[in-house]
Amino acid sequence: MLSEERSGRLAAWGNALLAGLVSPDDAVLAVVGDDAVHRVEGLPGESGPVGLTLALGRLRSLGVTGFRVALPAPGHPLGLSGPPEFNARALEAEEAVVAFGAPYGLVPEVYEAGPDGDLHVEVVWHCLPVREAPPADVPSLGEAERELAEALREATAVLSRLDVAGSGPVAEAAVDAYRARAERGREALAPGYPPRAVRVLELAQRVGLLISVAYENGHGGAVSASEMAARGEALRPVERTARRAQVAAYNAFVEERER
Repeated sequence: MLSEERSGRLAAWGNALLAGLVSPDDAVLAVVGDDAVHRVEGLPGESGPVGLTLALGRLRSLGVTGFRVALPAPGHPLGLSGPPEFNARALEAEEAVVAFGAPYGLVPEVYEAGPDGDLHVEVVWHCLPVREAPPADVPSLGEAERELAEALREATAVLSRLDVAGSGPVAEAAVDAYRARAERGREALAPGYPPRAVRVLELAQRVGLLISVAYENGHGGAVSASEMAARGEALRPVERTARRAQVAAYNAFVEERER
């Protein structure tokens, strides 16, 4: 959960673009980030992949007025509304963007090439039909904030109880990555998002950091199979809560407009 979801960037900056708060060039630059290029395939009226600027304009002309995020996991179709074909592809990617106002969804496929340390990353967004229905299991911002506060306490308690190490190269790299993103990430959510959404997203990322440290920083004191299983069992619902909160934060733009 340390990596920022591409679907989050596309939804956030796509929403700002549709609202007239940013220019197409600025929106696309923010979405692409450190990747080399993003294209959209399967767009109605196009015979092949097109650039992101053209794609966002075409989706607007098709009736799209906003974007939501889905972050599904096995057994948890978070943010999805069907049909099964779209859900399956989104589950494989572990993320997707679902349009509001027109029945389309976008699922990213990432291609990497080049030597270690000099990877060339291209992203193809597959545009597919979606069912126009409420997204699955997405809380309100208020619910997400309350759930996260409790989840953060639980995550900290679990790490302490199981003596999961909080130092070492992996943990330090995780903390550095989080801090670096926080320093430049005042635009983690694009213009137009309510301050509460920014706060919820930042807290969700902090919980995600703790989970990543717990899973990646060796076994800590949880050296037996039963202790390792207990750690996983305790952290899974915390991770689920953090994902739900991220979706609530990214979707807040559309939810605010609906109200």
